[in-house]
Amino acid sequence: MSFSRIYEQAVLQKGGESEVRARLPRVASPQELEALGDDRYLSEITRCIFKAGFVWRVIENKWPKFEEAFEGFVPLYWQQVPPEVLERLAGDERIVRNAQKIQTVPENARMIVDAAREHGSFGNFLADWPSSDQAGLLMWLKRNGARLGGNSAQYFLRRVGWDGFILSRDVVAALHREEVLDASPTSKKGLMQAQEAFNLWQEESGLPYSHLSRILSFTID
Repeated sequence: MSFSRIYEQAVLQKGGESEVRARLPRVASPQELEALGDDRYLSEITRCIFKAGFVWRVIENKWPKFEEAFEGFVPLYWQQVPPEVLERLAGDERIVRNAQKIQTVPENARMIVDAAREHGSFGNFLADWPSSDQAGLLMWLKRNGARLGGNSAQYFLRRVGWDGFILSRDVVAALHREEVLDASPTSKKGLMQAQEAFNLWQEESGLPYSHLSRILSFTID
């Protein structure tokens, strides 16, 4: 199906174009991605990891205390944090005391520092990576980060405004309906199939990938 037909279906489902447009995510410019500090990227990665498999509202309500407990998520500090600091955090009532998720912070801090060393900042790294190869970026994050192999990486990219799709349950259902996805969405093959479909729809429509993804989700009841 052409994306124009998918868009028409989404408009019918949501009751008009204005309703569809009002629900589309914000996309950051390359300059905005570059301007965001590396500490904010580590913070958002950690937030998405803690939300995975948990009640999102609880994490959002506690997040100011997370910022306090992790002292602003400065990657240069957290990449080499002493083990006793992590042990104390595992008993810190200000945060959700999940030791395995706490352990991801130094690992993801090292990922950010390494990328920043090569590109000047993690924001520069993300701004330079094309949305037409989001599958490659997701595989890079999985390979170099911690607990970034599922949807957490996709939600992280959406939160910071990087232009990409999210393979939510509704999006996956729509991709199956369009017969463009027949592999697991978490597999390399599935990611590449989704990427190919979104690349074609982006070329046809000129819309941001984030908008294509959200519009596609609107076509599922």
